[in-house]
Formats: sequence, C-alpha cells, structure tokens
Amino acid sequence: MAKETILTYLDQRLTKQITEYDVAIDWDAKNHTIELVLRLFAENPAHQTIDDAQGVASDEDIIEFEDGILLVDANKSTYEEEDFLAVIPYEGKKGIKKALLDGLVDYIKEILIEGESDLLDFLNDDAEDAVFELTFDEQEWLETVAKYQTKDGDTMIPYPSY
Repeated sequence: MAKETILTYLDQRLTKQITEYDVAIDWDAKNHTIELVLRLFAENPAHQTIDDAQGVASDEDIIEFEDGILLVDANKSTYEEEDFLAVIPYEGKKGIKKALLDGLVDYIKEILIEGESDLLDFLNDDAEDAVFELTFDEQEWLETVAKYQTKDGDTMIPYPSY
C-alpha cells in the first residue's frame, strides 16, 4: 500500500466531506506548494456584467468564482500571499499535523457554504460598488482544528515524495 501523503489524505477527505462543491488540488512540486482551489458557480439569469479582480468584465449565464488556499514550505516556496485566500505553512518533508488538515477540510466546507450564499446575494445586489470575495478567518479555522486535536494528537501527514 502506498504511503499516505498530504495529497492523498486531502484528496480522500475532500472527496468524502465536500460532495456538493468543486475543490481541486494543485501540487507544484518544484515550488513545494499544494494549492486547494475552491470554485463556486452561480447562475446569472439577468446577465449582470461582473468585473473580476483583474478588471475583466463578463455577463455569462454562469458565473465562476475561484480562490485558493496555499500550503507552503516556509523555507522553500515562493508566492505572493495576497494572491490567496490563506497561506498555511507545513514542516518540510515532515508535512503537516493531521488535525490541521482535518480542520481545514471542515472549514473549507463552511467557507463554500457561506460563499455560495454571499455570491447569490452579490448577484442580486444592484449596487455598482458591490464586491464579492470569500473570507478565511484564521481564528474560526483554529477552533475547527481544536475539535480534532484530541483525536489526531500530533500525528503528521508527510509531504509527498517526487
């Protein structure tokens, strides 16, 4: 049996816990990062024109919103923190505590549930200056992690080998 890694563990947990939303895993082995790509889709029946973060306008039938949470090796990865919803460090080849991943998957589900509701509200808002974005509250995430701390202890899930 193959050794469990951050990639395999996250894939298993995300597939089991988050069935109604689109979450992808993007591993950049050269940069030592793992991005969890969160996608929300919403109908835009009024064909409201939406400007994205880069200023590109769209009035498509379906609006797709994408954001990411980046797992990084603080000593090796290069990234722009403002490009991500959250940046979470792991401990090199040792990986990351299982409780952090378990709490993260649960918290991602909450982010997506709230985000979907907020996106629908945004699409129904006629204000010119209305803004939609997902939010990551580190304190809420850590409270979710605490629920797993007793069960998972200090068990580490290793970073994948090449």
